[in-house]
Amino acid sequence: MSFTRPDAFTTRPTLQGTFGMAASTHWMATASAQAVLERGGNAFDAATAAAFVLHVVEPHLNGPGGDLTAVFSSAVEPGKAVVLMGQGPAPQGATVEHFRAEGLSLVPGSGALAAAVPGAVDAWLLLLRDHGSWELAEVLDFAIHYARDGHPVLARVGATIASVAGLFREHWPASADLWIPEGRIPGEGELIRNPAYARTLQRLVQAGAGLGDAAGGTVAHTREARIDAARREWREGFVARAMAESVQQPHRHSTGTDHRGVLSLADLAGFSASYEAPATLEFRGHTIAKTGPWGQGPALLQALAILDGFDDARLDPSTELGAHTILEAMKLALADREAYYGDGDVPLDELLSPAYAASRRALISDTASHEFRPGRIPGWEPCLPGLRTEGESGAATVAGTGEPTVSWSGETRGDTCHLDVVDRWGNMVSATPSGGWLQSSPAIPELGFCLGTRLQTTWLEPGTPSTLTPGKRPRTTLTPTLVLRDGAAVSALGSPGGDQQDQWQLLYLLRTIVGGYSPQQAIDAPAFHTTSMPGSFWPRTWEPGGAVVEDRLGEEVIAGLERRGHRITRAGDWALGRLSAVVRDPASGVLQAAANPRGAQGYAAGR
Repeated sequence: MSFTRPDAFTTRPTLQGTFGMAASTHWMATASAQAVLERGGNAFDAATAAAFVLHVVEPHLNGPGGDLTAVFSSAVEPGKAVVLMGQGPAPQGATVEHFRAEGLSLVPGSGALAAAVPGAVDAWLLLLRDHGSWELAEVLDFAIHYARDGHPVLARVGATIASVAGLFREHWPASADLWIPEGRIPGEGELIRNPAYARTLQRLVQAGAGLGDAAGGTVAHTREARIDAARREWREGFVARAMAESVQQPHRHSTGTDHRGVLSLADLAGFSASYEAPATLEFRGHTIAKTGPWGQGPALLQALAILDGFDDARLDPSTELGAHTILEAMKLALADREAYYGDGDVPLDELLSPAYAASRRALISDTASHEFRPGRIPGWEPCLPGLRTEGESGAATVAGTGEPTVSWSGETRGDTCHLDVVDRWGNMVSATPSGGWLQSSPAIPELGFCLGTRLQTTWLEPGTPSTLTPGKRPRTTLTPTLVLRDGAAVSALGSPGGDQQDQWQLLYLLRTIVGGYSPQQAIDAPAFHTTSMPGSFWPRTWEPGGAVVEDRLGEEVIAGLERRGHRITRAGDWALGRLSAVVRDPASGVLQAAANPRGAQGYAAGR
């Protein structure tokens, strides 16, 4: 069956070539990755180069002090999906008792007290060491150039700085010095520089020559050893020391109160990025690979398992029945996310089982549910988090809080980053770097970046699967996707967007796998998502029965959803979703790339 495909969103072709790169990110990152691929580098070299450029050119969306999740497949093992885990845990000093003693009922949305151990840089270096082919100096050269010599600033970067300028000037002077030089917010197209970050990257490269604090004068004689020397310098040398020292100064948090952070040298030295087996689900002849339940990724798998039992007509997002069914399935999957997911023992096999999916499917009626309905697993008690419909003291408007993403109403505040790369050999990677954005916590002057705030996705209530716990990873929203078929990786995709990431990816998968859309058609098609679950970011509110839709979904469909009881918020014609994707045909070797027109920030490149 083919789904409804109005002409309004079938006019953009999917880019084709012999290598592909797609990103919901800056053109300079895309161009850097393309340059690596054209000069013989592989997908892992290209993705790493692009990621470090993103730290420089999109600092409002991600940073070195943030985190990363990726799913990839190597041409050496083409049928194997692997998760790259760059989500750092809570520091040892980040206890519920400490936060309560600070007078807090939620983890703040900004400020260093909300910082997990940074994981993104170590994860990228691990991937480069084990699967890349280029030297670290070659890969970092693009980012060093843009940070040292300057790049034209995006209007959105300036707008973000303007939104937190008062906070910077009054409470975070180091951030003001970095982002408001000479007291003036940079205008669109103006060259801006970050020489401190350029020096940081150069010193990581020099660590391989034995010049770093953690190198001890030992010269590394192999490419892998040089990368490991940079990793040690990050975790134990000058970078770690500066990060640990920076949190000791009390500073303003989103709560309106001042606190010290708790990140320590021991926390930084004790973390290492790693590889994990993915959570997977078979759907219509395809294997969908996601992170484990320490991320929200398995919620997409649960939604697919629920929907797999319906006729194709109920899986078409462009119809009233299809949109209703998909919204209801996502509500059920996201309720289970809140009730069961976290960095610990999670009954994932049961949650993804056909029998459990059938029990959840039976709850979907002709009308919209306004209830929070996690399922029941024998021997497990689902957690019921506090359901807040309003933030604390206008919290949702506090500068610098939450994830810099699309708001539930569709208003664009920015986004996280996402990139997908496939090369001529069949290496494929889907990666979502985030956190450590410039507005999350005070800048560290000698490093040129700040810490992230991922701990805001944890709870201070005891007994939940994602309660703040030292040494445990916060349940991240970062959720890239890899699709395999007949023993080979065929597609990598993902999106920024916090709680909406998997919801928008679900629409893409249904339209391409079931509906016969091309990648670009699926990305361009009208999007929607539910808000009927607790938000992952401070102040953790929800909207019972809420659904946000693009107007292009059509008056008839939208009216039908309202009749079914969905509380509709219209977002405009082109407002929801920041998807990008790459595709590879294993038989012909032809590659494709598709990117999102929304927000004017997505790019696809290939040759």
